[in-house]
Amino acid sequence: MENEYVRVRMPKGKQVIGIVETMLGAGKFRVKCTDLKIRICRIPGKFRRRMWVRQSDVVLVEPWEIQGDERGDIVWKYTKTQAEWLRKRGMIEI
Repeated sequence: MENEYVRVRMPKGKQVIGIVETMLGAGKFRVKCTDLKIRICRIPGKFRRRMWVRQSDVVLVEPWEIQGDERGDIVWKYTKTQAEWLRKRGMIEI
């Protein structure tokens, strides 16, 4: 099982990896990102019914153009296997 192939979506451009700290309600979450910033993130409408996010999930965040240090959109949710792969590679220190 050590040679198992795991396909993982990597951050592109301004995207960062984060871990959901708390659920705020109304589709908003407080996410601690790998760039050491805490952002209020939302799930865009096209993902709202397809992506179910819980506390301590590993997600991919796209910061907004305006207020990018404070807010962002959750564009991907990693599975447990993908999150473990990211931890082994040192991409998540949290």
